[in-house]
Amino acid sequence: MINRERLVKTFCELVRVDSPSGEEEQIAINLTARLKLLGLTTYRDTYGNLIATDGGSDPLLLSAHMDTVEPGRGIQPYVKNNLIVSDETTILGGDCKAGVSAILEALESIQEDSSPRRSVEVAFTREEEIGLVGARNLDFTKLSASSAIVFDGEGPPSRITSASPTYIGFDIKITGRAAHAGVEPEKGLSAIRMAAKLISLLPQGRLDDETTFNVGKIEGGQVRNAVPETASVTGEFRSHNLETLDEVRMQLTQAVEKVENLYPESIIENHLHTEFESYSLDTDNPFTKEVVSALLSLGLEPEFMSSGGGTDGNVFRQKGIASVVVGMAVQGMHTRQEYVVIPDLVEAAHLCETLLRI
Repeated sequence: MINRERLVKTFCELVRVDSPSGEEEQIAINLTARLKLLGLTTYRDTYGNLIATDGGSDPLLLSAHMDTVEPGRGIQPYVKNNLIVSDETTILGGDCKAGVSAILEALESIQEDSSPRRSVEVAFTREEEIGLVGARNLDFTKLSASSAIVFDGEGPPSRITSASPTYIGFDIKITGRAAHAGVEPEKGLSAIRMAAKLISLLPQGRLDDETTFNVGKIEGGQVRNAVPETASVTGEFRSHNLETLDEVRMQLTQAVEKVENLYPESIIENHLHTEFESYSLDTDNPFTKEVVSALLSLGLEPEFMSSGGGTDGNVFRQKGIASVVVGMAVQGMHTRQEYVVIPDLVEAAHLCETLLRI
């Protein structure tokens, strides 16, 4: 039986373990010990992802990620009635430790009941928050599951991610020419000025219902009194519509070419990379139907919602694993006002348990 008190305790213990993206070692050690107590064999792949299995055939893959966004160090969780919150000097870390906790509680509930369950594999990944990096480097030779439930959505577990966009990141490096800003500025070619011109030619924000564009970071120059020789512009665009995606890519390319023509002595390098591919959930897929049936059996009405973000489910689907992403009881992700709704967290554990029970 799902134990609410134990589940809340597990969650609070996990969020107190710092694990910002790239620094997941301590939480991986903690989770390895917990999974071994649940009778699973654990494995760390070369990228540091944590995989666990009971060695059975036709397993269900349970997935969540270990990392959190900043500010996520020294988190102090507080239980207030039916909510878990932080002190608002940090995030709470519910994304994605609520998902991790729900998986652990479901496995422990079944273990203590000595109930039969289907075979299981677990994948707790690194660096999801910075572009699904852990999942993209996951050792899939250690997995045999053909279906996966991914606890990494906002809201209650009844909220199913029906679609996710393709995400393209870009890194633009601009090289001009340095000069003394006070003595001979006319000999310089300002990389920052070129970056500003480039940014002014780019779209920004929500372009339509399916498409967004963002310049997220700019850097340039070295000192106050020198014409800056170098600058960089980093950003992303994403869309559910592949034709629109191509149009935006062309708009970016044309903006770069225009700045190159305006400043022919400059060097502008533009690197684009696809972080993850889009998908639309097939509601007729057998595993999708299984998740819907499990929710209904718990008295929960499935709600299909399109997302502007990506999860490890995007990567799993590319690898041929039928994946369904569900909510994990978290609201206000990536903010200091993030909170977990305890009844929803309990339901997330119930959903995982229901899918596992034979």
